Amino acid sequence: MKTALSIAGSDCSGGAGIQADLKTMTLNGVLFAMSAVTALTAQNTTGVSGILELSPAFLAQQIDAVFSDIRPDAVKIGMVSSAPLIATIAERLRFYQARHIVVDPVMVATSGSRLMETDAVRSPAGAAVPAGRGHHPQPAGGRSALRPSHPQPGRDAGRRPRHRV
Repeated sequence: MKTALSIAGSDCSGGAGIQADLKTMTLNGVLFAMSAVTALTAQNTTGVSGILELSPAFLAQQIDAVFSDIRPDAVKIGMVSSAPLIATIAERLRFYQARHIVVDPVMVATSGSRLMETDAVRSPAGAAVPAGRGHHPQPAGGRSALRPSHPQPGRDAGRRPRHRV
């Protein structure tokens, strides 16, 4: 049985995040495509108007619920907006000795909106996720990891504040 877990943000427009991951997994023969949501976003093709980050404790509960029932054969990590969430994911994946981990750190939406806090960008990827194999299909997100992003007029100026639940 093929099973996979996506740990990422939720995109209400359906074009990215958990929604896109679950569609992709299903189309590629995954029988149980599961999810652990890191954040809810209000976004569409023109930009991100809000991000509501879930608490590390609730993210851990989601990961525990998945691993304690239907163990994923693979784990895909996408948008993780803060260092405490990264630490939670790393701790739970180590605890469950997760294998076949793909790290796809979405830092910037294709619209140009930042999705990660500075502390998350600075988190050492090697220490954050055990045995991760990095791959990043979003060039804008990859560039963000290599050099700090500075607010740009008309792009980050209207960034919405983050909230934690």
